[in-house]
Amino acid sequence: MQRSMEDRAVSGGEGVLVFDLDDTLYLERDFAFSGFRAAGDWYAGRSGLHGLAQRCEALFNEGRRTKIFDEALCGLGVAVDEALVGELVAVYRGHTPAIALAPDAERFFRGRRPGKRLAMITDGPSATQLAKVQALGLDRLVEHIIYTDAWGAEFWKPHPRAFAAIEAWSESPPSRIAYVADNPRKDFVTPRARGWWTVQVARADRVHRGEAPEEAYKPHIVLPDLDALEAGLAGLQSG
Repeated sequence: MQRSMEDRAVSGGEGVLVFDLDDTLYLERDFAFSGFRAAGDWYAGRSGLHGLAQRCEALFNEGRRTKIFDEALCGLGVAVDEALVGELVAVYRGHTPAIALAPDAERFFRGRRPGKRLAMITDGPSATQLAKVQALGLDRLVEHIIYTDAWGAEFWKPHPRAFAAIEAWSESPPSRIAYVADNPRKDFVTPRARGWWTVQVARADRVHRGEAPEEAYKPHIVLPDLDALEAGLAGLQSG
């Protein structure tokens, strides 16, 4: 893709970098385990029965991503009912997470040069995502954060509304904006179609490992972490 030198100014001190949150700036697995511990503590306090968090973690490590509380309760010999599972999910989503930025993300924010504008687009229940942002200190590091769920789940990625909102906020042409995220099934198709640069961070311990369903969903480049982000963008835009 050939672009003018003016349009290529995303690396260095110019342009706008827009991040995803989960598995891009921290490990989503860490939030899950933090939530399992919170739910396990809540259930132990209510029932006197321990071990729920450990069973949830084991199921997660086996690749389970749905009905984890149902299966963990069954493993403890507890009859499952929707009300109990609903309470566990509420504790999981509403707890104060014990999470930290990935080391490379921390290095990026600590060492970034002034002048580059930073934003974020994140899906998921708004209150849960806000708690993650606050726990990670990103509300002090990122200038503009869009919680797509505030508009309703129908506006989660790949819906274009959040990307259009970033363009309006930044007053930057699409070719000066890069989106950095992890999931090729939903993250890159819309910004790429709008003319943004797209970068996948493919962490070894990421949750979403699916492939892009077709060419339009693929990012421009794939990196193992954020340590190579500036060099990756510079190389991409020099082509």
